[in-house]
Amino acid sequence: MGLLTIGAFARAAGLTPKALRLYDQMGLLPPAAVDAESGYRFYDEAQLARARLVGRLRGIGMPLAEIRSVCSLPPAEAADAVTNFWRRVSADTATRARLTSDLVQHLSGKDTSMNDFRFAAAIDPGTARDSNEDRAYADSGLVAVADGTRGPYGGHAAEAAIEALRGLAGTSLGEVENAVEAADRAVRALPADDQPVTTLTALVRHGSRLVLAHVGDTRAYLLRHGELTLLTHDHTWVQAQVDRGELDPAAVAGHEKRALLVRALGWGEHVEADLALRTVLPGDRYLLCSDGLHTVVTRAEMREAMAGEPREAVDRLIAAARRAGALDNLACAAYFSVA
Repeated sequence: MGLLTIGAFARAAGLTPKALRLYDQMGLLPPAAVDAESGYRFYDEAQLARARLVGRLRGIGMPLAEIRSVCSLPPAEAADAVTNFWRRVSADTATRARLTSDLVQHLSGKDTSMNDFRFAAAIDPGTARDSNEDRAYADSGLVAVADGTRGPYGGHAAEAAIEALRGLAGTSLGEVENAVEAADRAVRALPADDQPVTTLTALVRHGSRLVLAHVGDTRAYLLRHGELTLLTHDHTWVQAQVDRGELDPAAVAGHEKRALLVRALGWGEHVEADLALRTVLPGDRYLLCSDGLHTVVTRAEMREAMAGEPREAVDRLIAAARRAGALDNLACAAYFSVA
């Protein structure tokens, strides 16, 4: 194959001479020959495939340093690298789009969902236990409950899970996912003879949205326009049987394996949490609670208690659980958007 001038090669590759000079400087596409007197660049026709690949990678916005790496890979590995790059771009774009939308709404005065939240949280040992391994937390950017198990370190596991999420307000869904994984590592690192585990259900504020993170059988409910909705799915053995049609839902409450978890922080090879991004409407009211509460307090009692202020709601729900027996520990947190 013959040599082409930089202009002819640029036309054949669908690039510009300026781009070719930049790629030469970056070591991406050096010319096949350079005239010693004029410094004019010449390219081999065999370089067209690489030049077109560089151009297409630049077309999707890949940085030059990353293009150099991709061009050195075998085709299958290069395809994987491009796929991974685009996943990152898509995730970043989605995050920026949400943040931009929130900012535009806020600056235009049309955002009524960024009002402050009112919140409250409390725990109670229940009527049959001296210790409490449940934990609850609430502030303007985070509301969370966790139910630790397996002895005295269960409470430490619950505390570690919630602590890993504190200070995350305004972060993305991916960062919350990383924090949950960090919580899992913290629980596994506890110096206990019997590995403690804990559930975790949390809402992290993200502009006018909330990131919901959930693992285990603690729960999150939403009261919106008078309708109470369960937002989470219990990660328990009995719920798995119900999902497969092998157990009647009516038999769950009294089942001997009701509290047997199939997902938790500190359990299994790695944590698998449910994550979701939720849009907040003015007047939305969220309730998070441990199984010690939601197994003995009715939906009607929850709806009625959530009609008041957060502190009143939390106190009324714990009182209702104790009246119902409350053999288990209790954790409860309320997070109400201002109407």
